[in-house]
Amino acid sequence: MSVSQTVRATDWLGACRRAAQAIRARLDAPQTRSQRLAETGTIGGGGDRTLVLDADAEEIVFGELERLHAEGRAFVAVSEERGEVAFGADPAAPHVRVVIDPIDGSLNAKRGLPHHALSIAVADGPTMADVAFGYVYDFGPGEEWSAWRGEGAFLNGERLREQPVERRGADGRLEMLAVESADPRHLDRAGDMADIARRLRVLGAIAVSLCQVAAGRVDAMASLWRCRAVDAAAAQLIVREAGGLVAFPAFDDPLGAPLDLEPHSPVIAALSEEALAQLAVVPVPLASP
Repeated sequence: MSVSQTVRATDWLGACRRAAQAIRARLDAPQTRSQRLAETGTIGGGGDRTLVLDADAEEIVFGELERLHAEGRAFVAVSEERGEVAFGADPAAPHVRVVIDPIDGSLNAKRGLPHHALSIAVADGPTMADVAFGYVYDFGPGEEWSAWRGEGAFLNGERLREQPVERRGADGRLEMLAVESADPRHLDRAGDMADIARRLRVLGAIAVSLCQVAAGRVDAMASLWRCRAVDAAAAQLIVREAGGLVAFPAFDDPLGAPLDLEPHSPVIAALSEEALAQLAVVPVPLASP
């Protein structure tokens, strides 16, 4: 069975839904403020301090992966906390890659803010262009986003049939742009977008912000700093399958960003070639401020 056939022959949607349900039960369980803020004392594969919430959510996802592996599936998991973990696959050979952020927007989750999501992408190659399945579950509003490559995007199980429409003001600027930045020192780049958009929105979760583009709730999205594959891999497919456009401007190939744990490039998404081009010329930061 080829790598692509292995992806399609596996019930990834069912596994993701089971994981999302279990994580939601964990998040909804009664807990004190100190319990929600608790850290494990370790640093995850993505370089951030690991929250107990993150570790618990990842444990749930890996339980589903172990179930699939027990059924005979082989793949390499790329997770924010554990890094790369092989499930019967040779990392040096072509293989299925499962790219996981157990809780995208974990700072929101620990502080009780609404937008935080499970993000899982499954790919039959090494780059964003190779993502074949994407799943994002936003625990705040309880919204499930999913997409199979070539089959469209879905919200709560219903296909997004209407092409999202870009809105611009009388001055030609986008009506609303979602931006993401974990560090306020990166916000100086937002000033570069004053000629592009009239209003900005910051939700605090890259995957969730990208999904808003897929539904036409915002006209475009840009991260103000380099993002990791775990943050964007699933949602960028959802945007593209909904009819939107995505690019990782640090690469000559717009979808050439690798599916690893390094923060290589900002991600931008838009509903028109014009808006994507406008966002693409905003300077790409090459080093930390």
